[in-house]
Formats: sequence, C-alpha cells, structure tokens
Amino acid sequence: MHLDYTLALAGALVGLLVGLTGMGGGALLTPVLVLIFNVPPLAAISSDLVTSLVMKPVGAAVHLRRRTVQMGLLTWLALGAVPSAFIGSLIIASIGHGGRVQSNLKIAIGIALLASLSCTVLRQLIDRRSVARRPAPELVVKPVRTVAIGVIGGLAVGMTSVGAGSLVIALLLLAYPRLSPKQLVGTDIVQAIPLVASAALGHLLFGDVRLSVTTSLLIGAIPAVYLGARMSAQASPTVTRPIISGVLMGSALALLHAPSAVVVTGALTAVAVMIALGRPRTAPAGRAAAPAPELVEAHTS
Repeated sequence: MHLDYTLALAGALVGLLVGLTGMGGGALLTPVLVLIFNVPPLAAISSDLVTSLVMKPVGAAVHLRRRTVQMGLLTWLALGAVPSAFIGSLIIASIGHGGRVQSNLKIAIGIALLASLSCTVLRQLIDRRSVARRPAPELVVKPVRTVAIGVIGGLAVGMTSVGAGSLVIALLLLAYPRLSPKQLVGTDIVQAIPLVASAALGHLLFGDVRLSVTTSLLIGAIPAVYLGARMSAQASPTVTRPIISGVLMGSALALLHAPSAVVVTGALTAVAVMIALGRPRTAPAGRAAAPAPELVEAHTS
C-alpha cells in the first residue's frame, strides 16, 4: 500500500477546519481529491466518507467533554439521517462507474457545494439578525423539523459526501437560530457520526473505497481534527468562515467546468461577502445578550 504524504497534508488541513468549525469535511476534501489529486469522483466520495468516519469521533469526544453538544437533537437527527444516508449511497452505486457517470458526479458535487455555500451565507445572515433579538428562555426541539434536516443531510452525504457539516449546520441554525456557535459545532460533529457511518457502510459495500487514499488522509486528519476541536472554544469563525466559503465557491465552479477567471473571481467574491457579513453588529442599547438556552424535548411536532 502506497502512502502519499501530500494527501496526509491535505487531510491535516481539512481535519483542522472540521474540528474548528464543524464544516468542511466532504465539502473540502472531496473536491480536493478530484481536482488536485485526480481521484475519480466516486472513489473520492467513498474514500472521503471512510476518512470522515474515523475523523469525526476524535472531534466529537472533545466537544462531549466540553458539554457543547445538545443531546436532545441527536436522536431525531439520526432517525432521518441514518437510513437516508445509506439510501443515498445505494443510489450512487447503482448508477455505475462509467466515464459519463463520473462526469455527472462532478456536476452533482459542484451543485451540492453551491447549496452548502448558500446555506452558509444564510446562516451568517441569521447570525447577524439574532444579535438584535431577545432569546426566549427555552428552545423546544421540533421532531418533524429535525428529522427532515437529517433526511436532507443524509441523502446529500450518501450521494456526494457533502453536507455532514456545512449543510446540516446551516439547516440547524435555520431551525434553531438561538443555538450558539459552539453548540452548533459540537452538536453537528456528534450527529455526523451515525450519518457518516451509514453512508460509509454503503460505500464500503457498493462504492469504490481506495485504502491507500484513506490511510494517507487519516495520517494527517486524526491529530489535526483533535487540535481543531480543542481550539474551537477560543477561535473566531470570522477568520475561517471566509476562507472555507472561498474554497467552496472556487471548487464548485471548477467542478462545473467554469473558466479559470470565473473560478478565481467567484472564490474572491465569496471571501469578500463572508468578511462583510462577519463584521460585528452591536445590539441595541440597553439590550444585553442572554446566555444560550438549553433545549427541551417536545411531545408534539
């Protein structure tokens, strides 16, 4: 088995971002494998999912110990995500491995990246608006809404490996805008474990996992995701979020066969937009920020 230490370096970079922000696993690693290392799209998706399956629990352990995980959401997310992730992997495997299929997979990944980036921008807009709102003392878990998030995230991950972090975090923020950034990251990393496990199982059985690729990535990813998770309590997303957004936009446009000038312009535009949205917005005078509420289980949906 040949180990590629440039792949290990890529794994370390992605692992650091996953631990730090809860997003960027499939959204960054899959296009990196396809565009830079020329891994076929189906093999990139399969290998990325197996890598994430090993990487996610490392970051999750740190967040569980720091009590940044909202346990009330996890069961409902898993009910939607686990079966739909496996179904998504079966759909991709049933399509085949031909050259046309691989080209279509690139387009599918690019579209998933654009959807993920759109959710990230929407999340940032909600972040800015939430500064001016007075949080309610309790935030009730909505089972149907949460299961639906799991289904959407599961299908996206099973079919493209994109969505376990960026897409699900954005949807969680839309559904529960009063969750703090630390709670979003911690909850998302833990909920991604059963989601990614289900998708990875499908790809191990029916996909195209490359053991040498996966092992090389894990050499860098495991220590980096642990470091990123430990840093997440202190680090500000105002630095990492524009970088990730620029990479997402550039990768999506490249996978969609856009000209190089458009790729560069799109990436720089995404960075600029996220920097502008990330500028702090002060709350109205006399209104103090309230602490993040605890979640309570709802008996109705």
